[in-house]
Amino acid sequence: MFTESTRRILLGATILAGLAGTAGATTYMRGNDGNPETLDQHKTSTVAEANILRDLYEGLVVYDRAGHVIPGVATEWTISEDGTVYTFTLRDDAKWSNGDPVTAGDFVYSLRRIMTPETGAKYANILYPIKNAEAVNKGELPPEEMGVAALDDRTLEITLAAPTPYFLELLTHQTGLPVHPASVQAHGSDFVQPENMVSNGAYTLKSNTLNDRIVLAKNPEFHDAANVAIDEVHFLPFEDRATCVRGWEAGEVHSCSDLPAEDIERLRAEHGDAVHVVPYLGTYYYALNHEDEFLSDPDVRRALSMAIDREFLAEEIFQGTMAPAISFVPPGIGNYDGSPEVDYFSMSMLDREDMAAEILAAKGVTPETPHTLELMYNTSENHKNAATAIADMWSNLGVNVEFNVRDASAHYAHLRDRGDFDVARAGWIGDYSDPQNFLFMVESDNDGFNYARYDNPDYDALMDRAAVTTDLAERAALLNQAEAIFMRDLPFIPLLYYTSRSLVSPNLSGWEDNIQNVHPTRFLSLSE
Repeated sequence: MFTESTRRILLGATILAGLAGTAGATTYMRGNDGNPETLDQHKTSTVAEANILRDLYEGLVVYDRAGHVIPGVATEWTISEDGTVYTFTLRDDAKWSNGDPVTAGDFVYSLRRIMTPETGAKYANILYPIKNAEAVNKGELPPEEMGVAALDDRTLEITLAAPTPYFLELLTHQTGLPVHPASVQAHGSDFVQPENMVSNGAYTLKSNTLNDRIVLAKNPEFHDAANVAIDEVHFLPFEDRATCVRGWEAGEVHSCSDLPAEDIERLRAEHGDAVHVVPYLGTYYYALNHEDEFLSDPDVRRALSMAIDREFLAEEIFQGTMAPAISFVPPGIGNYDGSPEVDYFSMSMLDREDMAAEILAAKGVTPETPHTLELMYNTSENHKNAATAIADMWSNLGVNVEFNVRDASAHYAHLRDRGDFDVARAGWIGDYSDPQNFLFMVESDNDGFNYARYDNPDYDALMDRAAVTTDLAERAALLNQAEAIFMRDLPFIPLLYYTSRSLVSPNLSGWEDNIQNVHPTRFLSLSE
């Protein structure tokens, strides 16, 4: 692990080496949210991983610089009248980085691989709309029964269990990216190592050094390589957002993927348009362990939620770069008429605090007879400041808080692996603009993301009904009922709606703000 001063020297030296190398060569020093837990697209789940995988691989469809879905490996597609059969035509110049052609069979192999139980894909359920995918993932059917077929090398057919209005956007997620079958078969889980990885995107994996950087090099076999302006990308993990800012101000980093909220006002004053604060499809929340004796009480969970001053968090802790959350599904999402109202959000903060204190006093919890909870969060000054503020708010109720801090990869691995906890910070950024992508997280069989261990058959039944309902208005009403149960039972306490916050060098062109906060390197360019 490098010291701060050593890291800055290395960053500066790498930029100089990159810019002074081959004439016209460019090296993009790209701040990223943290270390990826994996570069296996079938085991991935975080934004930090998505940023890297989006450069390494190309799916059937991709996001452009504005966050719009455009053709990727597929040049065109047709959809059957009943909305269940998608037929994709693949481009004839799509190649893997070793020169192999990208075929429809590669996508069949990849989609079957993510659903094979032995793969251990935590986010396999994102692709459950594909016919028989869920049954395959649960070991009830063989992978060959999935609704995916190569009609020939350039024609892929995907059959869905029911019409899915967001299916194309769903395919932009990293779990829909293809793997190179021969590499996976030859190297197993080690196919992600730089010496083994064969990718089909604008870049290849050159090196991966934990806690230092991941280096990608331009892929000459990429079908649009002639229009890829940046030769090399260094993804630099910055869980300490202030460190990235200092690197950016020193000219050692071209962009930061997140910013410390307390520094936003200064950054705007000093750097103007280089600061990008943009609405983002995501929710910042605390997960509550429903298997904990104290937190299993719905009245306790409700009191904890009531006592949190979200306006204070948004304005004072996050300096106006977040919005108070009064639902789990963020506003502005597609295929939805809006979230159900929660009664206590119409009350004054003082009245809410008083009512929360009364609820816990009836349970025997007061400042004189306190109860202690452990609050777990991943390393970040923003998360620390928010946790400290919430601990202060809860102390007025008689709830004492002890902190447990881990780096991002260890934090989320602990949650996904069902490690013990009381309260845990987390955030969810929508993979596609549909309420299902938020509400599915706490279905009882969602082992990967149901951190709360929430189990409500009525909730599951509503989600199951919504999944097979083709009328969009009826489907929205079912999802609204499910969210009402969510907000009553509180597996997660919604705290804030996200914005994306980036710091972008004036020398970096092609960066276009969008609600998905996607900025593929292939669409960017650098000038001196």
